[in-house]
Amino acid sequence: MAERSTAAVDVADNSGDDPLSAQAGKATSDGAAETEDTAKKSAPDAGSDGQGTEPTIATPELHSGHKLARRYRLEECVTRLDGFSSWRAVDEKLRRAVGVHLLPADHPRARSVLAAARSSALLGDPRFVQVLDAVEENDLVYVVHEWIPDATELTALLAMGPMEPHDAYQLVDQLSQAMAAAHREGLAHLKLTPGAVLRSSTGQYRIRGLAVNAALRGITAERPQRTDTEAIGALLYAALTQRWPYESDAYGLSGLPKGVGLVAPDQVRAGVHRGLSELAMRALINDGATASRQEPPCTTPDELAKAVAAMPRIRPPEPSFTATPDYQQTTYQQGSYGRPANHGGSAAPQPVPVPPAPLESRTGRVLKWGVAALLIAALGLGSWQIADKLIDKDKGSGNTQTNPGEGDDDKVKAPQPLEIKDASEFVPSTSGGIQEADAPNAVDGRPDTAWITPRYDGAANFGNLDYRRQGSGIIVDLGKVQEVVGIEVVMYRSGQKVEVLAAGEDASDPTSLGDFSERLTALEKAGKDVKATLDKPTSTRYVLVRITELAPDSSPSSFRGGISEIKLLGH
Repeated sequence: MAERSTAAVDVADNSGDDPLSAQAGKATSDGAAETEDTAKKSAPDAGSDGQGTEPTIATPELHSGHKLARRYRLEECVTRLDGFSSWRAVDEKLRRAVGVHLLPADHPRARSVLAAARSSALLGDPRFVQVLDAVEENDLVYVVHEWIPDATELTALLAMGPMEPHDAYQLVDQLSQAMAAAHREGLAHLKLTPGAVLRSSTGQYRIRGLAVNAALRGITAERPQRTDTEAIGALLYAALTQRWPYESDAYGLSGLPKGVGLVAPDQVRAGVHRGLSELAMRALINDGATASRQEPPCTTPDELAKAVAAMPRIRPPEPSFTATPDYQQTTYQQGSYGRPANHGGSAAPQPVPVPPAPLESRTGRVLKWGVAALLIAALGLGSWQIADKLIDKDKGSGNTQTNPGEGDDDKVKAPQPLEIKDASEFVPSTSGGIQEADAPNAVDGRPDTAWITPRYDGAANFGNLDYRRQGSGIIVDLGKVQEVVGIEVVMYRSGQKVEVLAAGEDASDPTSLGDFSERLTALEKAGKDVKATLDKPTSTRYVLVRITELAPDSSPSSFRGGISEIKLLGH
């Protein structure tokens, strides 16, 4: 049977029906140290982490220049807290900067940190800062992760002032989609603070410390999805108002006035986008909607992502252009170049010398005759070549008439992507659906979204289950019969067994495997991409990308698959 995957740090409870009850310890972002006092003041991190009875553990006494595995050279310690330290380091093998978390192997959290890092590394989602290595060596446990030097922490962006509506929209859209993907894999963050969010130079947001930050600090939550959803709501609230949505100050932001409760962002600051203000409240008020706003609360990142998608898209602000200065003539155009300025006011203007007519000098006349001679020679040579061509053509053709353009290579148009009207999940009558609501993710033009199956454990590799004999996949609807000449499919992961089929021209709403009578690609194990150019065009409206076997997922006895993007090509 399909089972939900769980993270190694006890953060995979996907319910989200109960109130937020995250427990947090002392907090520090991966890139810059935060004070213990700030961490205690932050409302989402308030409470006990259950670590009060642990013995005090000394942070390993390492220094700049120390090497791990004869490869990672420590450069600068950025955090030293609660028995672990975080460093900026250099990977001397690949000559790049990396980040390193260090803690003793006998630290009570060492095992959970290793497990969390390895689980996070398996995700491989570019929206998260990637874990590169997780090792226990010489009585030390260390986790190596990406270091992004050109990125800016959200803490610094919030210190500059409230965000424009479009920037705030991009923030909540990207964070909610990324965390929804992580929770589908059984991973939670639980420490999603402004210091854990980075914006790259291209405007993309990336999240660091997935699962690892919580494991380092011993943070757990009864409802991890709700914890992460409320954290995203707090970040959106701060982006709209430059205020932290709780009474205590945190992360360089002032809290709300004491005793007034949680006030909507559009009541804290004038000019706040009303739709984003309501969205922040739906994410933060997880015990039900307020009386003035009847929309249900968002208790999971997936619900929040769908609420963002349902909003009217917020356009970026129009670029502002500097007014062009009035045109001013230069002194040469004013006729005074090379002459002293007239300061007397009454002096008569000096006559402007008239330049000689062009090409009237001796050099000019030589140049004119030279150019004329070259033109005459070029015309003669061209005429001779044209005549020679005509004579040869007349000899070779035997004075027979030919059609204009005959013998020229026909210009073949390059295949172009066909417009896809709809996508649905292939659900054989005996199997039941898998993730039918996510089927449009496979044709939305965004490779970072996908239709993904659950994880199947044991020997249940999908097609060997009785009710999955025919597998599953995505049916693409082109809206009308069109000629398909090529296929480009991006798989969720390599190692899946897949084929592409087409329905007949007269097919209408096909649902069974027998409706797809024409095979476009062979049924075989595929890599990350499935590409094919057809020998002859296929006229069809419906195309099925069918998966019969899934790829291994984190272990040889676990399987998962899916489709990230489908593109059909035609003329």
